[in-house]
Amino acid sequence: MDTHRIYKTSVASVYRHYVAKVERKGRSREELDAVIRWLTGHDQAGVEAVLEQGTDFETFFAEAPAMNPARAAITGTICGVKIQELAPGTMREIRMLDKLVDELAKGRPMAKILRG
Repeated sequence: MDTHRIYKTSVASVYRHYVAKVERKGRSREELDAVIRWLTGHDQAGVEAVLEQGTDFETFFAEAPAMNPARAAITGTICGVKIQELAPGTMREIRMLDKLVDELAKGRPMAKILRG
C-alpha cells in the first residue's frame, strides 16, 4: 500500500494555501468550497467540519459522501504527473482536487471547472 505523507496531512493545513492561491488570483473562498463540494459530495457544513476536525486527506476522500462521477473528465498534468495515468485511489483524488484548484485560480469559468 502506498503511504505517501500527504495522505496523513490534514485537509485544513492545505486548504489555507488553496484559499490564498485562489484569492490572490481574484477568486473567492466560496468558489473554492463549491469546487470541493462538487468533487466530494459534502455539503458546506461537512466541508467546515472536515476543516475543524483536522481530517486527513486519506480519511477525507474515503469518507466523502458521494464522489462525483463526472470527475472522470478531469484530465491533464499536475505537478508533472498526468492525472489519467494515476491508479485509482487517494493520490489520484488529491491530484484531481489540485487540478480543480489550479483551474479556479487561472480564471476558468465555474461551469467548465465543474464539468457542466
